[in-house]
Amino acid sequence: MRQFSDAHLAALAVLAVTVGLSVWAPRRHPGPWIVPAARTLALVIFAGWAGEYVADIVLGTWTVRYTLPLQLTDAVSVVAILALWTRRARLIELVYFWSLTATLQALLTPDLANSFPSVYYFTYFIYHIGALVAGCFLVLGCRLYPRPGAVGRVFVTTLAFTALAGLGDILSGGNYMYLRQKPAHNSLLNLMGPWPWYIASTVALALALLLLVNWLTDRIKRLDPAPPAANPLDLRRA
Repeated sequence: MRQFSDAHLAALAVLAVTVGLSVWAPRRHPGPWIVPAARTLALVIFAGWAGEYVADIVLGTWTVRYTLPLQLTDAVSVVAILALWTRRARLIELVYFWSLTATLQALLTPDLANSFPSVYYFTYFIYHIGALVAGCFLVLGCRLYPRPGAVGRVFVTTLAFTALAGLGDILSGGNYMYLRQKPAHNSLLNLMGPWPWYIASTVALALALLLLVNWLTDRIKRLDPAPPAANPLDLRRA
């Protein structure tokens, strides 16, 4: 799909509206509706994420080399579903930081061969937009802010998943997380130098982006009025 085509801009418009609503609604109208809304969003993300694999199987395009769940967006989708359903603090931190860095990049520079009205257009944007909405909903909307040290935990988890993807690349001959070569479409990786140096540059950039998101979130939290006395989602466990 061509970047910033009509189909891409339409998806970005949906992103802007849904993220705005996900922050505004729980702040403006806190209440018991938040729990079923969170779980409904989890089911929507699951439908988009799992639907892509179902389409691969039905169309006969599923292969070990290209369609194992070893892209970071796969991890983000699964974590978003679990965070919305369980409200565990560690999962909320992961989906928040991952969605505002990796998922946002994937939405701005989609690695998508198909465009509207392909089923892959809908599955791709459903689970990518859904993950970003989930992160903003939980943290900025429901005020379940990251705990101290969240950046370090998220960074270590990201490195661990990257190592898993690298092992998958070795065993399958694939290019999960673009560890073997850069994506064909325009992305930040195109500015990171040749292989394998762009991997080290990307690690440094990822840490910088995590720190930036954390800094901005701290500013928002300091300006935030006191949260509601009874937050239906404030049942987090470590």
